[in-house]
Amino acid sequence: MVWPWVAMASRWGPLVGLAPCCLWLLGAVLLMDASARPANHSSTRERAAHREESEILPPDHLNGVKLEMDGHLNRGFHQEVFLGKDLGGFDEDAEPRRSRRKLMVIFSKVDVNTDRKISAKEMQRWIMEKTAEHFQEAMEESKTHFRAVDPDGDGHVSWDEYKVKFLASKGHSEKEVADAIRLNEELKVDEETQEVLENLKDRWYQADSPPADLLLTEEEFLSFLHPEHSRGMLRFMVKEIVRDLDQDGDKQLSLPEFISLPVGTVENQQGQDIDDNWVKDRKKEFEELIDSNHDGIVTAEELESYMDPMNEYNALNEAKQMIAVADENQNHHLEPEEVLKYSEFFTGSKLVDYARSVHEEF
Repeated sequence: MVWPWVAMASRWGPLVGLAPCCLWLLGAVLLMDASARPANHSSTRERAAHREESEILPPDHLNGVKLEMDGHLNRGFHQEVFLGKDLGGFDEDAEPRRSRRKLMVIFSKVDVNTDRKISAKEMQRWIMEKTAEHFQEAMEESKTHFRAVDPDGDGHVSWDEYKVKFLASKGHSEKEVADAIRLNEELKVDEETQEVLENLKDRWYQADSPPADLLLTEEEFLSFLHPEHSRGMLRFMVKEIVRDLDQDGDKQLSLPEFISLPVGTVENQQGQDIDDNWVKDRKKEFEELIDSNHDGIVTAEELESYMDPMNEYNALNEAKQMIAVADENQNHHLEPEEVLKYSEFFTGSKLVDYARSVHEEF
């Protein structure tokens, strides 16, 4: 008896001898093709430069803070203070049942007294806990970024050291920039980069705790990147926002000033709808949350209090507002069905079949 694989080998025997030759030819063709294509070094360099820049520049967006650095409302704020470090855990492509179960696990954690209802106090405690998670993440990232700009590892970063790293991330030669600074020579940078440098230097001065020496410690560097971690830097951020929105120079914000932050020219109905929603959302925020004494004027102090992520009074107001959005039976609590129905508000993802699935998840 001849095993099938033996018969097959004998049948294909003449061709097997050609295998080494074919493999050699294939290798030669692949080698020629690879050598014919230029290596994409530029895109690699661009990615590396972008990564370096994102590591040393203060972020435009701060998780758990009500306003963006430019004064825009933080559209993801509710999800950030409800999900904490699990912010990216609810994708549209995720399996729906798994997402529902995950949301109900969060519900159970918020519901401390296990009465299957979330009160304002329970939500307030949860918001503070999740905000603390964002703070911890920012501190860990800042430590890594601090090491990147502290080449001599002495625990302090000078403005010149930071400036060298920043310009290197913009494509300048690190050695040439360092030599120019050391020799007190003028640096040739474009107008936009120069403007960014001046703004960063202002911010650097603010982060430098007295007595000012233009050297930032690791803690000061954290407040440079994340102003929400320092009372002084939060105040500086508020001052910048008021300066950008204040049209009459009284260093306060009226309702018309707060809602008039430009969003672009309205060219069609869709653009008009965006503008209408912009005005509606900002008007509500101004009247209900920022203007604490309801006198029609927001002072720098009121804006600072509103933006302070660790303000417990703000967390309680936010908890009440979040409950009101989904509280369909008007009992001032959140129930599982309501959280599932308004999942898009809490997680950024819409979970279907909420009424039926709530019984499955519990």
